[in-house]
Amino acid sequence: MRPLLWLTVGCFCALPGAGCASNSATAATSAHAIADATVTKPPMGFAKTIVLWPNGAPGALGGSEGDIPKMYVYPAPGAGVHSAVIVMPGGGYVHLAIEKEGGEEARWLNAHGVTAFVLEYRLGPRYHFPSPMLDGARAMRYVRSHAAELGVAKDRIGLWGFSAGGHLAGYLAAVNDNGATGAEDPIDRVSDRPDFAIVSYGRFTMDATIPRKTDMEGLLGNHPTKAMLDSISVVKLVTKNTSPCFIFSTTADQQVSPLNATAFYDALKEAGVPVELHIFERGQHGAGMAQGMKGMTELAIYPTLLANWMEMHGWMSQE
Repeated sequence: MRPLLWLTVGCFCALPGAGCASNSATAATSAHAIADATVTKPPMGFAKTIVLWPNGAPGALGGSEGDIPKMYVYPAPGAGVHSAVIVMPGGGYVHLAIEKEGGEEARWLNAHGVTAFVLEYRLGPRYHFPSPMLDGARAMRYVRSHAAELGVAKDRIGLWGFSAGGHLAGYLAAVNDNGATGAEDPIDRVSDRPDFAIVSYGRFTMDATIPRKTDMEGLLGNHPTKAMLDSISVVKLVTKNTSPCFIFSTTADQQVSPLNATAFYDALKEAGVPVELHIFERGQHGAGMAQGMKGMTELAIYPTLLANWMEMHGWMSQE
């Protein structure tokens, strides 16, 4: 298994041999510590909120709303134990499209018998790598460690990310561990490996041969080094232990090249990881659930394909 790349807040430890850009991370921390935390308006229709670290998140720079990573809970209706999905909205790691790429999906999941959690993770420019990764991993550990009280199956917990959230979900699918035996916090003793991941129009490679408009400055800060870029390039992190993935993109996406989707698919296939890929001809970046979009009737089939994939693997009940 790959070593965790973000165990120490403030140290940009890349893959073995890639070096460590700790000085750059320290400078970035100093530069963005004065920025106000980004506050996100909650999505609609949630039942309750879960604060991931009641006593303060690791590396927290304050105690305002944007400093407190949390989940909005959407319990599935009906009795019994349900599958669960943690939804990770996009927004370039500087804001969150938390309703279009969070609340809408959570309610769709509920309608299909799946309990959902919408993650509000920390954002730049106040927070950089590894804070969002720590928040996502904590969300996985929290749901798994509280599975019984939440009414979910601890072996049927997945992630669904969009754009930057898709990158985050892909990263967590590749970089995870079995928990720390004997950790003081019992939540830290359980695995943060998602049982599956759904990734929608995310960036998964920082390969210079694939066109990109940014260097993910919202996550890495300004002027990231090659080592920093490599450390968050998901295709370089894939192993045979990476979670099964459903990948969705569009050829028309001018913001995140669909070549990211094919590169991620190739890496997963080479590692022997179950994977399904759908790239539609039409559809701009940020399609969300892709419903009700003028001239996009083909794209609208995407949630049905996802439901079929989840049903096939037993993560969603057949209706």
